[in-house]
Amino acid sequence: MTWRYIKDRLMLVIASVLGLLLLIPIVGMVWLVLSKAMPALNLQMLTQVTQGTGGGLANAIVGTFYVVGLGLLIAAPLGIAAGVFLGEIAPSSRFSAVVRFTTDVLAGVPSIVIGYFGYVTMVLGLGWGFSTLAGAIALALIGIPYVVRSTEIALSKVPRGMREASMALGAPLTTTVWRVSLRSAAPGVLTGVLLALSLALGETAPLLYTAGWSSYMPKLALIHSPIGYLTYAVWTFINEPFASANNLAYAAGFLLLVFIALVNIIARRIIKRTTAHG
Repeated sequence: MTWRYIKDRLMLVIASVLGLLLLIPIVGMVWLVLSKAMPALNLQMLTQVTQGTGGGLANAIVGTFYVVGLGLLIAAPLGIAAGVFLGEIAPSSRFSAVVRFTTDVLAGVPSIVIGYFGYVTMVLGLGWGFSTLAGAIALALIGIPYVVRSTEIALSKVPRGMREASMALGAPLTTTVWRVSLRSAAPGVLTGVLLALSLALGETAPLLYTAGWSSYMPKLALIHSPIGYLTYAVWTFINEPFASANNLAYAAGFLLLVFIALVNIIARRIIKRTTAHG
């Protein structure tokens, strides 16, 4: 018992030390970005649009929510539907194998390649120009594989007995999938959607080729409408030889960190409530 206690304490100390070592670069990164962003963190940044290398980030903040939200509206339903097909409808068919292979390949494609594909097909081929819809579709293509795989994996962990019990009571397949399988797999599905959202918030390359950039507030038009977004401000303004531009770049980076942290906190609470009620 004494030796087991010593090993338990030793492993606890090692885990604690490793956790602290992991926190050091994270805290350092947050502090660096926050300290550099402080001069630009004011009401003007939130209410004014970008003006050259100065001004605010209102257009980029609204544009980020607009293009990322639209991309998520495209990626989540398609990804969940594909995951349900792979996990519930035809898990062993040849077509399912093709879908899995295609999903894995798409997950490994560099985001800049997806951006160039969007530029050739949508910006030039369809004649949309730099637009919100082209950017949203590019982000959706990046996020769909993660939603598909997480949905399939989450559904695979649902006990088979729950499905059999539902169908034994006379419930059709659609009701079983919707009311039993998906409800039990909701935390895993939400994790995939959260991952897709986090990836979309941090992407720059695909939006450079598809959404372009605009210093004006976003319009409701989906095509022929360039749009601003925070990652562009980080990528562009950090290299400018002006302090105002550098401050905006760090402010945009800090806002992205805050948004991603809020998304994770909200998602964890939703997952916790869903698991408790399930």
